Amino acid sequence: MENNQRELLLPEKEEIQNELKRERNKSRYRRIIKNSIYALLVIAAVAVLVATFIFPVLQISGTSMQPTLNNGEIVVVLKTDDLERGDLCAFNYSNKVLIKRVIGLPGDEITMDPDGTVCVNGQILDEPYLLSKSYGECDIEFPFVVPQEEYFVMGDQRETSIDSRNTVIGTIAKDQIVGELFLKLWPLSDFSFID
Repeated sequence: MENNQRELLLPEKEEIQNELKRERNKSRYRRIIKNSIYALLVIAAVAVLVATFIFPVLQISGTSMQPTLNNGEIVVVLKTDDLERGDLCAFNYSNKVLIKRVIGLPGDEITMDPDGTVCVNGQILDEPYLLSKSYGECDIEFPFVVPQEEYFVMGDQRETSIDSRNTVIGTIAKDQIVGELFLKLWPLSDFSFID
């Protein structure tokens, strides 16, 4: 009688162990990938929340803050509306975020000479950040008293900056303020805290 059935070859014990090990590694690898993706999503969500609500990141567009800030630089803003004279602040204006320097606080009296010398409460303002003084685009009358809960701001490039000297922008209300600039991120060669 002929045997038409084929013999089944059973795998060796070592082959079974290797196959089990490979399957466990595949499962562990999938688990690591899945957990890594979840971790990256959580980190990204936290980064977005921090950047939106605590430390907004802005890119400088324009030249009104030169030489302090240049076109294309990236800065970090600390969310606050508690500003001091000399602070660089970001504020909302006409669906844009503008950056200027705080010159006058609520209640301050601002005057400006035709040559661009600024006085606050009768004292000449020390402005080492300026390359040159200029009266610029000014259509307000001096002396100017800053209204309560508002700030008088100016760009560092006085000749071309449109700021609180012009009624187009005027003084900045506290509720317009995004925050104070505190860190220059980009370019990396200029990475520094902003005074």
